[in-house]
Amino acid sequence: MCFLSSRSIRLILICLAFIVSGFVPPDTAAADSRNILWNIVTTCVDLNATDYCTRCALPRIDSSCAHGHSCRDTTEVWQETADYVAIRDIKMCGCEREFVHGLAIPRVLVTGIEDPGRSDGIWSFAWAVARSHIEDELAIALTVNPPGLRSQDQLHVHIVRLLPDARRRFTDAKSRRVPSLDNIWNAAAEMATGAGFKGHGVLVTKKPEGDFLIVVVEASPEKLFTQWECHGD
Repeated sequence: MCFLSSRSIRLILICLAFIVSGFVPPDTAAADSRNILWNIVTTCVDLNATDYCTRCALPRIDSSCAHGHSCRDTTEVWQETADYVAIRDIKMCGCEREFVHGLAIPRVLVTGIEDPGRSDGIWSFAWAVARSHIEDELAIALTVNPPGLRSQDQLHVHIVRLLPDARRRFTDAKSRRVPSLDNIWNAAAEMATGAGFKGHGVLVTKKPEGDFLIVVVEASPEKLFTQWECHGD
């Protein structure tokens, strides 16, 4: 016969209490919070999916189950293709109408900037979406944050406006002019390696001459150079 100590019995009772109460361990909750964008892509974009309103936690604003939900509890799809989807970032909720912050996301699992499965096609897609929301092309900024400074583990390109003084401060960062958006990832990786960066973020904007500019920094290019948040409610 096996006897349990009083300490073991207490631990078992605590675990049972957690199970009955529906308690989610902190590590599990943190992991779930980093998959919000992936859950949106897989359960909230396709309105024709079976049990859409049951499976999607943040329903599209053009769905039947979005009625009564707040801005923060819904998904606004700006544009979608077979490969990518662009949505309104939650940071737009409560902001003035002129504020723009969108996200371009692959529809397949791609962890982030470091993932070899990333595709350069997302840059052209994000730029096209940005042009439909930001009239001045020279104000457009597309950014991806470094692995250690992101909140989501599904690749997402931020669609935002440059800060008024951003271009003057590019001299303090690594930058390179490129003719198109066809080879952004490799060019940025080469620049980061040459600078000795252990991790890097990328910003892409347009030059007045018509070509594009890649900016690589170790910090968050979103927060350094763009209007990434507003001062709304």
